[in-house]
This record gives sequence, C-alpha cells and structure tokens, in this order.
Amino acid sequence: MVVNGEAVEVDLRVARLGSRALALLLDIAVQLLLAGFLLLVTLLVASLLPSSLVDDAFLGAAGKVLLVVVFIAYPTVIETYTNGRSIGKRAMGLRVVREDGGPIRVRHAFTRALVGVAVEWPGLLLPFFTWVISMTTMISSPHGRRLGDFAAGTLVIHERAPAPWGWVPAMPPHLATWAARLDLSGLDDDLALACRNYLARAREIREPQHSRFAYELANEVGVRIRQAPPPGTPLWVFLAAVLAERRRRAGEGVYPIRTLTDRIWPGFGRPDRHAVARALARDEPVAGLAKNPPLRTSTPR
Repeated sequence: MVVNGEAVEVDLRVARLGSRALALLLDIAVQLLLAGFLLLVTLLVASLLPSSLVDDAFLGAAGKVLLVVVFIAYPTVIETYTNGRSIGKRAMGLRVVREDGGPIRVRHAFTRALVGVAVEWPGLLLPFFTWVISMTTMISSPHGRRLGDFAAGTLVIHERAPAPWGWVPAMPPHLATWAARLDLSGLDDDLALACRNYLARAREIREPQHSRFAYELANEVGVRIRQAPPPGTPLWVFLAAVLAERRRRAGEGVYPIRTLTDRIWPGFGRPDRHAVARALARDEPVAGLAKNPPLRTSTPR
C-alpha cells in the first residue's frame, strides 16, 4: 500500500527478489551485447587511426568510457524514456516508480544506476559480500527495495496486477426513469472510467479528498449530460445511475451490431454450438466465452 501525493492509498503489487532477479539477468544480457558491440566499434576506430595515436592510455580511456556508457548511461536513458521499464523489466511486467507511485525522472534513474555500479556491481569481485548485502536488503524491505531504490526513493512494482473482475455500479431503482431520458452522448470513456474507479474505491478514500473527488466528477458529468439529478440525490448515487444507464445502453447496442455482422459474415466470432454444448456438459472452459461475474450489489457511502 502506497500513499500518493494526494494522501490517497494506492494498492500496488511490489516486485520481490525472484522476478527482479530474472529481469536483471535479461538486462545484463542486453548490456553485455551492447558492450560487445561498442568494443568492436572501438577496435575498428582504433585500427583506422594512426598508430601514433593508439597507445595504452587511449585504450584505457576508451575502456573506461565504454564501462560508463554501458553501466550508467544506458540504464539511466532507458529507464527515463520508458518510465521505469527496461527491457528486462518490460519482459517481466515490472516498472520502477517513485515512493508515492509516480513516474521516475532522470535523477531517480541516474541514482539507481550509480549506486548499482558503486556498491552492488562490485559483487562480481566479492560475490559473498556486496551481493549478500543487497539480497538481504531486498528480502528484509517491506517493499522489496534494493540499495539503489533507497538512495533514489523508488521501488519496483508489477504492472500486471491481477483483477478477477471489474466492479459495475447498479442502477438505483428510484432513478431508473430519470436516467432513461438522459443524453449521454457527451460522456466519453475517460470520464466514465474515472467515475467507475472512484465509485469502486470510495470507501478507501479519506476526507477531504473523498468529497472533493465526488464533487468534481459529479460537476463534470452534469456539464456533459446537461441534466441535474433530482433534488437531494447524493453525488455517488447520481454517478452510479449515470454509469448504469450508460452500460445498459451499450449492452442494448451490441445486439444490432451482432445481427449485422451475422448477415455480412455468418458465424464470424461465434463458437460452434455443438462444441459449446459438449464443453459445458464436461464443465470445461469454452474458447471465446467467459463466465459472467457476479454483480456487486454493495454500494459505497
């Protein structure tokens, strides 16, 4: 659980030693490939230069520049421009974020890379010293943070958080007739998703942010639909009625589209009925079909 800049608790799934180690191995492989490519380029350039310019000092300086580029510049640039997702982290579904859950900046990525090279990478020479300290730090940290994370004020989270089903607000019975006459053409997907997320987590949001979010969302929805709710309607009930009506209309619009699709391309996107019957008889999952999740009837305050 992380508290963001607006004092709202955000439930983040932090990455632990196992997933981070796999991501690190992939990143090390990429860095070794980059180091080999830059080494070939350096040797090629050195072969083209006059022999009087290529001496031990030149090769030593080129080697130091190569190490800085591979182990400091590359991680800093790749994590900055991908919002904390290096190649290894992207493959494992991980992301580096700030302690408050926000995106990292150049200073965060640079600090992580610099501490890694100065403190953790010496484990190549002393594997039973710095690496043991680093792993002990990650295991003992509640958020699985390494030394570079502590110095930069960051942590690594899973982007692919499990979500069994999305909560859908139910229609308040006394607002069904009122909602059926609404013009919802101005209510876009982004605003509807923001309202849905607020309603789903309204119990977890503290005051005064709870009231502020409800007022701002209800005010914006009211401007879009150009219709005020009945007097005395709580803000969250107003939002729930609008979203429930929007979902009902979207569901009704599916049937004409499906009928038109069947006329143009019969059987497109539909499973074989006999195969479905056999699978249901054996209680097996059916490709292309998903079980309907139970609707949540509890309402936020």
